[in-house]
Amino acid sequence: MQAVLAGRSLSDSLAATDASLRASAQAVSFHAMRRLGLATALRTALVPRKPPDTLLDALLRVALALLDTAAAAADPHAVGRPGREVPVYAPHTVVDQAVRAAGGHKKLQSFKGLVNGVLRRYLRERPAILAQAMRDPIAQYNHPEWWVGRLQQAYPDQWRALLAASDRPGPLALRVNARRASADHVLEAFGGAGIRAFSPMPGAIVLAEPRPVQALPGFEQGWWSVQDLSAQLAGRLLPVADGMRVLDACAAPGGKTAHLLERADLRLTALDADPARLARVGDTLERLGLMHEGVTLARADAADVAAWWDGEPYDAILADVPCTASGVVRRHPDIRWLRREDDVARTAALQRRIVDALWEVLKPGGHLLYATCSIFPEEGELQAQAFARRHADALRLPAPGQILPLAPVGAGDGTGSQHAWPQDAASPTTGDGFFYALFAKNG
Repeated sequence: MQAVLAGRSLSDSLAATDASLRASAQAVSFHAMRRLGLATALRTALVPRKPPDTLLDALLRVALALLDTAAAAADPHAVGRPGREVPVYAPHTVVDQAVRAAGGHKKLQSFKGLVNGVLRRYLRERPAILAQAMRDPIAQYNHPEWWVGRLQQAYPDQWRALLAASDRPGPLALRVNARRASADHVLEAFGGAGIRAFSPMPGAIVLAEPRPVQALPGFEQGWWSVQDLSAQLAGRLLPVADGMRVLDACAAPGGKTAHLLERADLRLTALDADPARLARVGDTLERLGLMHEGVTLARADAADVAAWWDGEPYDAILADVPCTASGVVRRHPDIRWLRREDDVARTAALQRRIVDALWEVLKPGGHLLYATCSIFPEEGELQAQAFARRHADALRLPAPGQILPLAPVGAGDGTGSQHAWPQDAASPTTGDGFFYALFAKNG
């Protein structure tokens, strides 16, 4: 929490957390991020002056996020009681552990009494303090006001549902590596291990409950990769065939790269500007048995074509360009607090620069798939329309366009599984927010 309030990524902070504590730290911090608007308003109501220490401020916000959830869970008349996926502790446990945390840290020992008094006061006066806090729109929606405003403008009938979807953890979805296994084979192995799972569309598997991926059957054997259902569409939409020269222009962490290589024997180049993230692409391909002499990993800025292109055009290009990641906020709940409104225009400009550069290295008759994990139209439909206007030789082909994390992926297209989904499991087939536009280059 302290890192995010300072503008740093929650993922980076969790990566530096002791491995034995990481899963529980992630569960608590993810929930706190999803309730940060309310927790901040509660802290302000209870401690109007900013706490003298940033770590104390972070501790209070985490504790208040958990404490309000605990109080709601204990109230049989509460509206919107937390679901099974939310960490819920008894109120006295939250207070006790927060006070212990303060007492166990040399910077916070003198604030034990403050922590105890603030949290106990909230439990005593919760209705009045909560009503005061909820007058703040950020507390109501747990998103920045500019974010809410953009969704209201873009989706006047769905913005509330989109905000609610952002606060529900996404299901754990896997993509089966067709070169090593089948969905039926993986489901049989999962069933033998007592793991409930379901196949909502060909090659995809969703678990009823999240589990550590390394503990699932088939991880070491490369039977599958973790990949959201919406993201799995990228590898299906780009037309590829054996022998094609293909470019994955923004490849990390490598899930879409792997999917393309699973589909066909390709001469594939995977680009990424970050060396650490590019290394993850290589690790993914090695685990899945997809690394071969026709695959090239290159650290490069995709828009700086002169720095990496050898002059031979590509048959197909996947442009999964950088974006605000507004479509994957349910999996990365800190994103909403780290982004700023001007980031939308900044990433849109970067996207234009990348796709215009990539269009020049595509063969006549070739295909470019534009993809973003965003639900902001400036990074999706508006970007695709502007691209078509700039390039007279670009023919836009059928593709899903904007996918919202509200409807089942593959609904109505005949790809859904006939297997019954457990009624007590989270909705299995909703994917993350994504946008896809497919273009062919006229010869």
